[in-house]
Amino acid sequence: MNLQTKVGELKRVGPKTAELLNSKGIYTAADLVCHYPSRYEKYVSLTAVSGTQENETCAVLLTIIGKGSSVRAGGRSICNFRAGDATGDVRLTYYNMPYMVKNLPPGSQRVFMGTMKKTARGLRYMEQPRVYSLADYHDLEGSFQPVYPLFQGMKNKQMTALVDQVLEGLPAFDDYMSDQDRERLALCTRDAAVRGIHHPGSLEELGKARARLIFDEFFEFILGIRKKKRENEALVNDRPMERQALPEELIRRLPYSLTGAQERAWKEIQKDLTGKYVMSRLLQGDVGSGKTILAFLALLLCSANKRQGALMAPTEVLARQHMENLVKLKEQYDLPIHPVILTGSVKGKARKTAYEQIASGEADIVIGTHALIQESVEYADLGLVVTDEQHRFGVRQRESLAGKGKAVPVLVMSATPIPRTLAIIMYGDLQISVLDEMPSGRLPIKNLAISSEERPRIHRFIYGQIRQGRQAYVICPEVEEGEMSELENVQDYTEKLRRIFPPDVRIDSLNGRMRPAEKNEVMGRFSAGQTDILVSTTVIEVGIDVPNASVIAIENAERFGMSQLHQLRGRVGRGQWQSYCVFLFTPGAAGGEDSSKKPKRLEILEKTNDGFRIAEEDLALRGPGDLFGERQSGELGFVLADIYEDASIMKKAAAYVDEVLAADPSFELPQMRRLDFRSI
Repeated sequence: MNLQTKVGELKRVGPKTAELLNSKGIYTAADLVCHYPSRYEKYVSLTAVSGTQENETCAVLLTIIGKGSSVRAGGRSICNFRAGDATGDVRLTYYNMPYMVKNLPPGSQRVFMGTMKKTARGLRYMEQPRVYSLADYHDLEGSFQPVYPLFQGMKNKQMTALVDQVLEGLPAFDDYMSDQDRERLALCTRDAAVRGIHHPGSLEELGKARARLIFDEFFEFILGIRKKKRENEALVNDRPMERQALPEELIRRLPYSLTGAQERAWKEIQKDLTGKYVMSRLLQGDVGSGKTILAFLALLLCSANKRQGALMAPTEVLARQHMENLVKLKEQYDLPIHPVILTGSVKGKARKTAYEQIASGEADIVIGTHALIQESVEYADLGLVVTDEQHRFGVRQRESLAGKGKAVPVLVMSATPIPRTLAIIMYGDLQISVLDEMPSGRLPIKNLAISSEERPRIHRFIYGQIRQGRQAYVICPEVEEGEMSELENVQDYTEKLRRIFPPDVRIDSLNGRMRPAEKNEVMGRFSAGQTDILVSTTVIEVGIDVPNASVIAIENAERFGMSQLHQLRGRVGRGQWQSYCVFLFTPGAAGGEDSSKKPKRLEILEKTNDGFRIAEEDLALRGPGDLFGERQSGELGFVLADIYEDASIMKKAAAYVDEVLAADPSFELPQMRRLDFRSI
């Protein structure tokens, strides 16, 4: 067996199982190795009934007393058993498992593992505990067993067996790092990490495995970035653009002046486009800092040079928003441009016409989504690529678009504030322009972090804003009620608001499970002012521009990262009205001695709207993170790594990349190693 072995060739994997795995992106042994556990279950030491604690996981050796009973109630079967040891009795209950009556005959002795609970009268009971023979449990006792991200048709036991089969069949994993370097960097071997992440012998071993794999993710990412930078620096601009009057004329006619930061960035962009080397620049600016107008100016310069420019957005809603804004500029200032839009929903004759206009060069500015990089799209003379929210595409996708032309300049925009120390590493292949000023005349958003117990007060405030003609967002972390029933969900919250507010208040909902056409329709109604309150998940986080929206209330705010909360806040404050952001937190959810105290990070968000300061504070607050913390930069393409939680490892990996390339500029990672790094 090797890493390229197809899953269909593994033992006990039939065609249906192979097809199921393939549908989830698992094709080879390498994919199984990289299908890391989402959490671990510790097989605790056996204890007597009297030594168990309420609401804690325990393992007890019990003898079944008498025969179990099985009844049907509410459409399901319920089996109850009385069991115990010398120190006390426990009631065992199983739902929809009638066969347990035969499996647990009177007098049988088994180990039961689960959560011990107590009734109001102090009687102990366990629901759905797992059952083991004493010998089997002794083999597991004290170990950490993996729990994998699952999907319908696949059980954890089956996934564990498949991963174990692969790990047992593979030889030791090669390492690109010398023993001396590993020792100096305090890292375990690659082989120990891959095997340890699936079956750690202890928390310490798990920590070492994760640290090594996170280091590898950063190392491979940064290695690719560094090499890309070298290529960019050597890429001569064979067709530099010439400065044109059109962009400067538009700047003069705009009803506002560019900020100092915008002027600096525009000079840098112009210098790149007219300079000796092909542009590869990041335009990083906070929400509302004015990145879009700079992108439009660059596209105008491209058009005035008789070449085509393309702007790729991560969502259709955002692409259409860019198109509408550009068309408004074209009509208002009589700009000599011919923009077209190309997204997944552009079908039939409209799509054919767009293809023809792009291929002929009639369309000089093309705005769209991933549809822009399809093979069927041919450009007459592509001279500039702009990608909005670069971290949602990754290097490969923007290169796919740039590959539609010859040595095409690239401008990537991001509203995700990242501390400069990390940005230099993350975007090391790009020159960076930072917009650190906000346009004058905009009223700063007023922020409030408040206990969810005061929710009625916020609802009254939202109603007051609606009566003044404004609109509001309400953000919930869940789509519908699930395992984490303490979290607010869009489905129930929408119905709750419809009961609270008068019938003339128009309430709609939005979530990521909707089909694109549905999402566009809902967002279109809100943008057109046909909806007063939009209840949504974080699907509205990026780039949506509704100037009339003046309030955003974020439920369970303690569940979100600071940068994400800041991004969500950016949905308001985009018009002439005073805007407000309310962070509703659950008392006690953040832990600490004072359960009513607001979380520290919400206090920071209350005091500042500066995304870069928030990013720095976020980095300082998080520190090294924890083994099972929620990751917030999966969109950057990492499987385990997080640029905030693991910033210290990232810096160490970046330094090692520099060492390696200094010693061997053509350094290549072993081809046998395969990991899913979507951002390279």
